[in-house]
Amino acid sequence: MQRGFDNDKYIQLQAERIRERISQFGGKLYLEFGGKLFDDYHASRVLPGFEPDSKIRMLKSLIDDVEIVIAINANHIEKSKVRGDLGITYDEDVLRLMDIFRSMGFMVGSVVITHYASQPAADAFRARLTAMGITSYLHYPIAGYPYDIDHIVSDEGYGKNDFVETSRPLVVVTAPGPGSGKMATCLSQLYHENKRGVTAGYAKYETFPIWNLPLKHPVNIAYEAATADLSDANIIDPFHLEAYGETTVNYNRDVEIFPVLKSMMERILGESPYQSPTDMGVNMAGFAIVDDDAVRDAANMEIVRRYFHAAVKAKRSGTPEAEEEVQKLEMIMNQAGVNANLSPARSAALLKEETTGGPAGAMVLPDGRVVTGKTGNLLGAASALLMNALKGVSGVDDELYVISDDVLEPICHLKTEHLKSQNPRLHSDETLLALSISSVTNPMAERLMENVDKLRGCDAYFSVIISSTDEKLYRTLGINVCCEPKYEQHRYYHK
Repeated sequence: MQRGFDNDKYIQLQAERIRERISQFGGKLYLEFGGKLFDDYHASRVLPGFEPDSKIRMLKSLIDDVEIVIAINANHIEKSKVRGDLGITYDEDVLRLMDIFRSMGFMVGSVVITHYASQPAADAFRARLTAMGITSYLHYPIAGYPYDIDHIVSDEGYGKNDFVETSRPLVVVTAPGPGSGKMATCLSQLYHENKRGVTAGYAKYETFPIWNLPLKHPVNIAYEAATADLSDANIIDPFHLEAYGETTVNYNRDVEIFPVLKSMMERILGESPYQSPTDMGVNMAGFAIVDDDAVRDAANMEIVRRYFHAAVKAKRSGTPEAEEEVQKLEMIMNQAGVNANLSPARSAALLKEETTGGPAGAMVLPDGRVVTGKTGNLLGAASALLMNALKGVSGVDDELYVISDDVLEPICHLKTEHLKSQNPRLHSDETLLALSISSVTNPMAERLMENVDKLRGCDAYFSVIISSTDEKLYRTLGINVCCEPKYEQHRYYHK
């Protein structure tokens, strides 16, 4: 991928901007951190050059001043809400996040359980935290939230919440997912700090939409595509335009809530430090774009990927909501001026299926070449494509057999005869293990293994919906996967 984003410049600018905001409020800032602190693969796809761990690396440059507070909604605990990308519940993810932050040297101060109303599962989770030696605090539902300002900013509103004890200048408030109460946690803290005579401020860090890119820039459109299931949209910030005469982009929910938020800060602080939602943000990503054409191309490709992901989800679920998401993404593609055939891998995969009569895949290699893979007797399409792609980046002739059938056939026999699998063909993870074993005695296999990381960031397309096992392996390798929204076989149940 052509580099379009200067990651080092971004980290430097972002850290400087946050330091400025801490100084603006006398040395204490509550920073609502939206999105992912690490593993931000959406950002790395639409901003080629952005590293998935850029934000956490930026915070590490401020590590002595940073304290992390994790918020979780008690209702999410009660309903066992699951992170779709990880398959674990939000309460389990709180513990995972704490482990990761602490392993990186960050101070994780506490956990805030928001919307607490004596939910049994929340009580059990809090007891679990206590047993682990983790401090937790309770924040309660507030009647009339967010519009009854007089009640919210009072001893019966924010005043009822536990005050979260913090010791560092920068308090980063993050969460397992949306709806966790990060903003309310920050504002509650401002209320309590102010009552204690402590000057503190609030700011928001959201990577997308990028406020200083045009509204219809592909990067901002790609964010709408990524959040199509939320029925939200990017809009021009009318408050910023009125206050400063400058056109900036923000999210509709932030714009809608801003008058209420401004009134809350006026009530808490005496006056609002912000005149617009854009004012509240500290994101500097737009200033680190060094090649706008490269970024546009990458974002357009992401829009199409989102369309195929939604189409596959609709095929799997058959729900009206999923179908509506597909329709919305079709409109988003039209806005961006792209269509489903943007990636050359799609046409190559469909042509391969047509000529071979079985499921097939194709991948665009880093140098722009397109390689294909077909379903065979021993390897599925995903496995065959992975092998051919590795040959391509390793300079090995596509016609050469790197893994002997003598290695593959016993594994297939094990699957069918002993593990009772109906599919004798190897999945891509099994094929990679076979390649790894072969590399001990086969220099060509060793060469392929040495080049596995060269596939990171490549786009793969399959003519049918591949198995979750194959999809997981591809994603682990950093390969972007899209599938035609159809199954290989007509069944009622698909793994």
